[in-house]
Amino acid sequence: MIDLFLTVVWPALKILLTILVVIVPVILGVAYMTLAERKVIAAAQFRHGPNVVGPFGVLQPWADALKLMFKEVILPAGANKVVFFLAPMLTFALAMLAWAVMPITENFAIADINLGLLYLFAISSLGVYGVIMSGWASNSKYPFLGALRSAAQMVSYEVSMGLIIITVVITVGAGGFNLGNIVEAQRGLWFAIPHFPMFVVFFISALAETNRAPFDLPEGESELVAGYFLEYSSMQFALFFLGEYANILLMSAMTVTLFLGGYLAPFDVWFLGDVWMQPIWFVLKTSFIAFVFLWVRATVPRYRYDQLMRLGWKVFLPLSLFWVVLTSGVIVGFGL
Repeated sequence: MIDLFLTVVWPALKILLTILVVIVPVILGVAYMTLAERKVIAAAQFRHGPNVVGPFGVLQPWADALKLMFKEVILPAGANKVVFFLAPMLTFALAMLAWAVMPITENFAIADINLGLLYLFAISSLGVYGVIMSGWASNSKYPFLGALRSAAQMVSYEVSMGLIIITVVITVGAGGFNLGNIVEAQRGLWFAIPHFPMFVVFFISALAETNRAPFDLPEGESELVAGYFLEYSSMQFALFFLGEYANILLMSAMTVTLFLGGYLAPFDVWFLGDVWMQPIWFVLKTSFIAFVFLWVRATVPRYRYDQLMRLGWKVFLPLSLFWVVLTSGVIVGFGL
């Protein structure tokens, strides 16, 4: 019995606990990201955000969750029921799965695999399927138009993001597809400094990838009401909402890992560079990038769709391709 526990039960419990250590804070972060967004936008517009439910409004996310749990689930008469219910679950599940390879410290990640960067890029690319499925299964024209917009937008900006990731891999060299190796390669100098143009392009592409302002055209309320999740209500809508904010945190964590040194301290003085400080630095950096996501929404007006596509294909794609060639030439030419 003891052998069975040690060989089967305990390893399974250990894996489950490791997953919960990462996923539970992410879900809590997503819940309070909704509060932070309302507070940031309120501050930008010189008004009060949520401040009634709990001290300073800190219980507002729980009130929102409770409300959504008890709302009626509405199924459109002509909808494809199976796909309609699967779409929000797929969106949320993919947003959670991507965290499996994210290095929180130098010794901690749910799965420290050599091709973690490819896994991360593949999972984030699959997010478009949840959007397309929801728009098509609703059997309504507004959600379908929103889904098509989102598919074109996400595919367009993933091309530039892929080239930027290639630049990072080339810079790291051997083992460049391992996220831990990417972070460790930045101990002397964060990649945001030599690759500053790609850092900016990656962040803007992340805005487009997550359908955030000024690229929130799939949810353009002036012409599409709410876009691809227009027909959803109750916890199905909540799953889309959670998936969107989880993707914001994921893209923020990706930006931090690829360009801002991940869990590494910005300065190694006293105890600030110790191993136990690494998850704190990772959370602080990710929170800062997530704050910039919210800041952009509060200050930048929405693009037209032709401007969005022009930026992706005529500006970001040539620039990122040029930077790949330039980086390769510098590394080969100077023997770095």
